Parts: sequence; structure tokens; C-alpha cells
Amino acid sequence: MKALFIGGTGTISMAISKLLLKNGWDLYLLNRGNRNKDSQLEGAHFITVDINDEEAVAKKIEGMHFDVVGEFIGFVPSQLERDYRLFKGKCDQFIYISSASAYQKPLSNSIISEKTPLANPYWEYSRNKIACEDYLMKLYREEGFPVTIVRPSHTYDERSVPLGVHGNNGSYQVVKRIKEGKPVIIHGDGLSYWTITHNSDFAKGYVGLMGNIHAIGEAVQITSDEVVTWNQIYECIAKALGVELKPVYVSSSFLAATSNYDFTGSLLGDKSNSVCFDCSKLKSLVPDFIATKRADQGIKETVEYVLSHKECQIEDPEFDDYCDKVIQGISELQNKF
Repeated sequence: MKALFIGGTGTISMAISKLLLKNGWDLYLLNRGNRNKDSQLEGAHFITVDINDEEAVAKKIEGMHFDVVGEFIGFVPSQLERDYRLFKGKCDQFIYISSASAYQKPLSNSIISEKTPLANPYWEYSRNKIACEDYLMKLYREEGFPVTIVRPSHTYDERSVPLGVHGNNGSYQVVKRIKEGKPVIIHGDGLSYWTITHNSDFAKGYVGLMGNIHAIGEAVQITSDEVVTWNQIYECIAKALGVELKPVYVSSSFLAATSNYDFTGSLLGDKSNSVCFDCSKLKSLVPDFIATKRADQGIKETVEYVLSHKECQIEDPEFDDYCDKVIQGISELQNKF
């Protein structure tokens, strides 16, 4: 079996690439080459080109045909229009990574399935994903373009600890605060339900959809079955660090209204909502799928990896200052009563 991934080395796709190579797939990675020297990708074929250079890509893939093309870095419809021009007639299945954040917000039912409406007034990212889905499904209905939509939710890998509130440089600054015994912001009261999925588990579901004739024309969500609270997620991080967690609970609406960070999208449009994913559709398509990495296990492994790899320790002093100001302000307000 022959596959081409647009991207192929990111948080979600790296684990899939590794699993495909292990399973003997003929894998092509089309990207700019930033992580192609990773030893875990031994055996892959690299097409080093900017996907936005459509003419150059067309020349690189001339005469080639793929069982599966996977799009991991498509965020707006114009990028999918480009993909359609490039891969029409060149693949038996086109798998697009959308997002579970596209589901209805606020939710009318915390049990989420593929039948849950798509509507997110809070986050442009999610609305663009919905528009991409609409475009691809129109191509499937009208022209038979062999589309499969995949909706992940908070998939993480060993390089980034899963968090709710962080700055533009990722999650390390929050990990550093916890390690140093500083208070950290948790949105809401920390009791809302959430699901995090390790990329090694996500990969098993994704690979099971590849070449699957029953997945054509379908949208499928891939997540763990495990549900945890945000308090449990942060407690797992503190436990992995061997320190006591010092949480400060702040309303998601307050965070969205008082910062330059896009907490309107990432919190009100996503992480502040209690969710539980019904993955029965995935399991009907991939009967042997089971997510085996518990949240506490994955978080512990990720914390250990980040602490032992300097390149993952990207500090964010601006976000650190923001946290201090919010926490100080709340403390002063509490002292008045």
C-alpha cells in the first residue's frame, strides 16, 4: 500500500508515519523537510517542497498514484481547493484532519458523536475547519472524490504537555511554574470533563481507516474513551514533577475578556466545555481499535521527555507575567472580602 502525507511529522502525523513504516507501507512525506532527518522516519520517501508552491508540487508527483493521501495541515478551504487540483485522480482515498472543536458550542449534549451539529461562534479556526469539511463533502457528493474526514480532540505527544491555559510558546512555561512551586491558572473550577488522546493511540484509529472502503464519504472522530477533569490533568503533571499543585481558578469568560490571548476560541470555543466522545462509529469501522495510554501514564512520560530535552523547554516570560498579574489581582480582590 502506498500513501502520501502532506506534513507527516507533526504532533498527530508523526505517530501515524511511524506506525505505517512499521507495518510496511510505502510512505511518502511531502513537506519542507524540517523533521525529515528524524531516525524514526527511516524508510520513508521525502518530497521536499512547499505545498503552497502548487506548480512545483505538481511536477514532483507527476505520474504518481496513491492508495491514500493524508492532509494534516489544511486549515482554510483555499488549501483544500489546491489539494483537489493536485490529487484529483491520483488517490483512492483523501483523508482530511478536521477538529472536534468544530462541534456545536455551547453543547446541547455533552455526549458527542459524529451526528453532533457543527457550529462554533467562538473560534475562527473551528469555523474554517467546518468550511473545509463542507467543501470536501460537496466534492464527494457531486464528483465522487473519495473523502474521509477525521476529527481529533486534544491529541498530544511526548514533546508538549496537554494543558488548558498556556501562552503562545506552548505549555512548558506552565510546567516550569508548577515545578517551581508557583500558582497556576486553571480555567473554570477544574471540574469540567475533558479527553486527551496520546498520538500513539490516535495513530491506531487513523491507520485503521486507511484503505477502508467503508470510511469513504464518512466523518469519524478518533479519541480516547477516558474522561478526566482538568483538575486531574494538572494533578497528574504535579505528581510527575514530584511537587504540590497550587491551582488558582479563573473564569474562562474572564480570561477571554482580559487578555490578548485567544481564550475566546481555545476556552469558550473548546476546552471550557465538558465533553465525552462516543467513538462507536470508529469502532464499527476499526473493530480492533482501543486506546491504551491512560492520561496519567501519557502525562508522566511527556513530562519526563520534556525535562530531558532542552529543545522542548521553550520559555514564555510574557505569559509568565500575565499569570502573575491575574493571580495577584484575584488575590487582592479576595482579600477585600
